[in-house]
Amino acid sequence: MSQNIGNCKTVTFASCAEIAPEFENFAEDFFEVVEINYTDDGKEQLVGYMRQDVDESQMIAAAKMWNVQLPKYQISVLEAKNWLKENVIKFAPVETDDFVIYGIFEKNIDTRGKIGIKIYAATAFGSEHQTTVSCLNGISDINRILPTAPQKVLDVGTGSGILALAAAKLWREAQIVAVDIDDESVRVTRQNALDNGVEAKITAEYSDGYQSETVQKNAPYDVIFANILARPLIAMAPDMVKSLRIGGYAVISGFIDEQVEWVVGEHEALGLKVVKIYEKDRWRAALLQRIK
Repeated sequence: MSQNIGNCKTVTFASCAEIAPEFENFAEDFFEVVEINYTDDGKEQLVGYMRQDVDESQMIAAAKMWNVQLPKYQISVLEAKNWLKENVIKFAPVETDDFVIYGIFEKNIDTRGKIGIKIYAATAFGSEHQTTVSCLNGISDINRILPTAPQKVLDVGTGSGILALAAAKLWREAQIVAVDIDDESVRVTRQNALDNGVEAKITAEYSDGYQSETVQKNAPYDVIFANILARPLIAMAPDMVKSLRIGGYAVISGFIDEQVEWVVGEHEALGLKVVKIYEKDRWRAALLQRIK
C-alpha cells in the first residue's frame, strides 16, 4: 500500500446485530482497510476500503473463495488525493492484559495502569486484528518467562508497528528492528515510534523477510515477532531459526485453526518447541522457543 494516491471505493455493508467472524476475516483479507462502525440502534456495520482499480466482481469472487455470503452492500467512490491519509480510521481502544492500543486522535484515554500505545493506523495493517491481540499476549508471556529483559528484538512484517512499540515500551533497554515489505508500513511505523517517544529505540526499514543488511547484522535476536500469514511463515522459518539465539523466543501468527499443525510442525522440525498456542476466533498464534 505504498502508493495509495487517487480515489478509492468504499463498500458499506448492511448493519447487523453482530458481524460474523468468517465475514470479518474475509474483509480483513480482501480490503485495504476495514472499519467497523456502531449504529445508533447498537448494531455493527462493516465498511471496506478498496483501490479504484478493484471492481465488484473481484470482491464477489473472493467472497466465494472464502465461502462467505456477502450481506447487502452499497459501493461509492471516495475522492481524495491520498484517501488513506485523509481518512483516518478511528477504532475503539484495544485492551490486553498489559497494553491498551488506541487511535492517535482519541482523547482522555484511561489506560488503567497498563502500557498505552497510540497509533495512526489508517495506512498500515494491524490495530484490531485478532492476530495482533494474540501477539501482544505473547509479548506479555515472554516478559513473565524471561529472567532478564531482552536486549535485541526483531519484528518481521511490522504493519503499523504495534508489536515493536509494545516491545520498546515494555523493555526499556531493548533495541528493536522493525521491517516490512510495504514502504507505507515502514513510514507509519516510524511516525508511530515518534508519536510514542520511542523513535530512538526502533529502527524501521524495508526488508523482504530477513534479507536486509540491518536484520542480518543485528542477529541473533532474543525475541522475534512474525505476524504474517501461513505460507510466508513457513517459507521464512529457516531464516527465523538462524536469526534467533538458542534459548530465545518467537511469536508467530497469521494462520487459522486448520493450519496450526502445518505451520507449527514446520517450525518444530527446525528446532523450535511450542510454549503456548493462542486462540482468538479462528485465528491462531504460537509462542515458540529455540532449543537447538
